[in-house]
Amino acid sequence: MSQGVLATGLVKRYGGTTAVAGLDLAVPEGTVLGLLGPNGAGKTTTVRMLSTLQAPDAGECTIAGVDIVRHPQKARKLLGLSGQYAAVDEFLTGYENLEMVGRLHRLGKTRARARARELLERFDLVEAGRRPARTYSGGMRRRLDLAGALVAAPPVVFLDEPTAGLDPSSRIGMWELVREMVDGGTTVVLTTQYLEEADQLASNIVVIDNGRIVAEGSPTELKRAVGEESLHVTLANREETSLVARALRGIGIGAPVVDEERHTIAVPVSGGTDALTAGVRALDAAGVRPVDIGLRRPTLDDVFLQLTGAGTGTGPSRPGRTGRRGTA
Repeated sequence: MSQGVLATGLVKRYGGTTAVAGLDLAVPEGTVLGLLGPNGAGKTTTVRMLSTLQAPDAGECTIAGVDIVRHPQKARKLLGLSGQYAAVDEFLTGYENLEMVGRLHRLGKTRARARARELLERFDLVEAGRRPARTYSGGMRRRLDLAGALVAAPPVVFLDEPTAGLDPSSRIGMWELVREMVDGGTTVVLTTQYLEEADQLASNIVVIDNGRIVAEGSPTELKRAVGEESLHVTLANREETSLVARALRGIGIGAPVVDEERHTIAVPVSGGTDALTAGVRALDAAGVRPVDIGLRRPTLDDVFLQLTGAGTGTGPSRPGRTGRRGTA
């Protein structure tokens, strides 16, 4: 499969600080790469380099086969960028914003106007397209900004925190638009703080911390690397935790983990629903009626916390990569 984005050894320094330290990325055409990491990890700097806004201090990168360092102008014709903040002219209408972008891309007056109308319809902004962008809601501004990134129908699109600040409904709508782009063959590089977003959209995920890759693979591969599923039990009071831990010890593949403060017990298990059934029977035999019982599978939140230590104030030693680069 051809590569929409291929980067090797990307480095970016700011004075004595290395923001990106030898990054390798491979994004096949028509796929979504999720770029995850804590604040300051180097995500936005990476996107700025890949989109030709900043030149790398070292390394190589091609966009749809074009070298971004040797031929930045040619590369810019092949990419679209939607940054963290909607880049729209508040005093122009939605239609005028898109037409202006088309003219800047030298599409010609007729094609630029036609493309503006097409995108206003696609992004459900036909009525709003007659109004100044300053009257738009946050979700509408984000949709207009993304539409602007697509005016020239680029084969590669970079989305840097595209749903930041959006309400759940607008976020889901944006996900649907991204899926439509990918179904049409567009290659997408997505940075996001919403791990559910990466899980929903990305075929491959790269986790970076301190400018380096600490893990890579599909969402499923990364979650499997954290661990298997577990049986979670919530009790009405802490007095029952010891009793339940003993009752569940025989059904797990590891020792039960007890949280007395929250009255919960987690047991690593295998066998899925069979383990759940065995757990229910064990509690019944012990005469315990739990507040809640169920299976829990690892999430990308678990992956993120384990790899970066985000939220704990500490980071782990550098693990090896998980999965194969560029696989779906």
